[in-house]
This record gives sequence, structure tokens and C-alpha cells, in this order.
Amino acid sequence: MAVDRDLVLRTAAALLTRRATATMDEVARAAGLSRATLHRHFAGRDALVRALESLGIAECEAALDAARLDDGPAADAVRRLVREIESAAGLLAFLYTENQLFEGEKQNEGWARIDARLAAVFRRGQQSGEFRIDLTPAWLTEALYGLLASGAWAVTEGRVARNDFTHMIVELLLGGALRREEP
Repeated sequence: MAVDRDLVLRTAAALLTRRATATMDEVARAAGLSRATLHRHFAGRDALVRALESLGIAECEAALDAARLDDGPAADAVRRLVREIESAAGLLAFLYTENQLFEGEKQNEGWARIDARLAAVFRRGQQSGEFRIDLTPAWLTEALYGLLASGAWAVTEGRVARNDFTHMIVELLLGGALRREEP
């Protein structure tokens, strides 16, 4: 029987986004495989996490492309991006907590490409006067990652309605939490 690697990865991603500490046995069961079959495709948890990282990067880059970051106002580009990336947010939340992905020489170049594209849209928004200039594009990029992860966890736990995901993230990121006086 041929194993659909993409299906196994998506099953693993779905499980690990709900239960980040799930064992390889639990991943195998969720995918309908024996542990031995799973191990033939992924030599261990690290190999599985690295494969999930590649999937996450591919999904992020596809969302970045679909969001058309260079079109129109930067704030609209951020809104489109959050909407496009929502389906992958749970996987990103899981990857966000996997410290070994972001340490040392083995860091995937894909994250740097994504960071650069995000920072560019924030920089463009600053240059056009849309975004605050006292927060660096790098910080705004990190804040977006954190909000995407938090939003995914809140939706998964049922504390936030899925339909509110994009609105809450974009409004907090772009508007901040500071209440402004109405003129």
C-alpha cells in the first residue's frame, strides 16, 4: 500500500496543532499507519517536524503570493495576508514553538525569505505613512507571527470564533490596544 506523504503530513499537522506533545505512535494512529510505516517515512520526531516545517513554509509562501503584498495600501495587504494564512495558522502555531527550527546553522532559509517579505510590507506601510515608524518592521513581523499563533490556539480551544480570526489579528496589530479619543 502506497503512503500519501502529503496526507500523513497534514494529519500530523492537525494532531500536533491540537496536541503539540503527541507521540510518534499517536501521529501514526491518527494517520492510519503503523509506527514502523511512519518511521520509514520520517526517521523520528525531528524528521517529521522538519517535514512539517517545509510544509509550513510552502503554505506561508503561497499565502504571501495570494495576498498580493505589493498591491494597494500596505494595511490592505496585511488584511489579505492574515485571511490567506488562516488555514495554515495552526501549523504555524505549532512550528512557532519548535525552538530547534530557529537555532543554529540548520535554520531553513524559507523563514528568512518570509521574514523579508513581511518586513517589506511593513516598511512600505511606514514609508507611505500608514504605519507607525517607532516600531521596526522586524518587530511588526514578529508581532504578526505571535498574533497568528495566539489566534490559532484561541480558535482551536474555542475561546475565539473562527470567523473573528482575521479581524481580531489585523485590528490588534494595525490598531494597537490603545483606545483613542474620538475627535
